[in-house]
Amino acid sequence: MKIYTRKGDDGSTGLIGGVRVKKHHLRVDSYGTIDELNSHIGLVRSGMPDTSVLAVLSEIQDRLFTIGSILASAEGSRMVIPDLHASDIAFLEQAIDKMDDKLPALESFVLPGASTRGAEIHIARCVCRRAERLAVELAENEAVEPMVIQYLNRLSDYLFTLARFADHSEGGFEIPWRPRVQR
Repeated sequence: MKIYTRKGDDGSTGLIGGVRVKKHHLRVDSYGTIDELNSHIGLVRSGMPDTSVLAVLSEIQDRLFTIGSILASAEGSRMVIPDLHASDIAFLEQAIDKMDDKLPALESFVLPGASTRGAEIHIARCVCRRAERLAVELAENEAVEPMVIQYLNRLSDYLFTLARFADHSEGGFEIPWRPRVQR
């Protein structure tokens, strides 16, 4: 199979189900951002020494492909695609709780940069938040499985906690935000 088809040379792309839309369509932007997020998660995975975190990240990447498939499907498509389950969200919550039990209480906003790995995870978190915003916007205009939005919301919580966990694992500290007060 060739990687190029030339069908997109006119600025359109095909959704699952055969519908063609412009490449700037909100649905395409939504699943494209999921793809970007998956690549950032891959970067985080590539240097992760903790095998239990690696297993969670692998599961997340699989779920992101599921979400990408859901978002890339045209309304009315008859193709069977993977789906999300409430257990996928519970899985993230359990992983958050496991890390949170080992972290000090969060007493302020934190600035990315206490560790390289933590900063990379914060970038993934920001991309996840953008993906969530795009999915919410798409849901205002077209059908979007509500669990997609729930999963992305919880995933950003997981990534925030993972960034804190990485900072503490690698350097033992976080950088608290100390807002400047006008006098």
